[in-house]
Amino acid sequence: MSRNFEEEPTVIVERRNGGSAGVFLAGLAIGAGLALLMAPTSGAELRRNMRRTARRAQRTAGHIARDVRERAGEAIADARDEFETRVKDARSVLKERRRDVNDAVRSGKAAARDARSAFERRLAEARATRSEPETGGD
Repeated sequence: MSRNFEEEPTVIVERRNGGSAGVFLAGLAIGAGLALLMAPTSGAELRRNMRRTARRAQRTAGHIARDVRERAGEAIADARDEFETRVKDARSVLKERRRDVNDAVRSGKAAARDARSAFERRLAEARATRSEPETGGD
């Protein structure tokens, strides 16, 4: 018995983002079941058609599941890459900020040293001026 595939109904799957595989499969099953029940066929032929339709639905579900797995894998990989990029950027910013803080601390220490040296110099000058004998011209 040769199969004539041209006479068999064809299922065309359109992919759209945000579509629900469960709704599609439910619609497919309901439509196929109604078509088979409404067709004027014998019981044996009806069962054969139902088995054929069930196999097609199973293959379609397998294709959809594979596509979902692939998309999920891609989404996870993309999310991982994005996360790693953001972590790298954050580390770079932190390193830069740490360098800025260290530079500011070094500058602050140098300014404090300079201010202390200037203060000590002025203090020494003031003490020297005070301790000089006063010359009085009487």
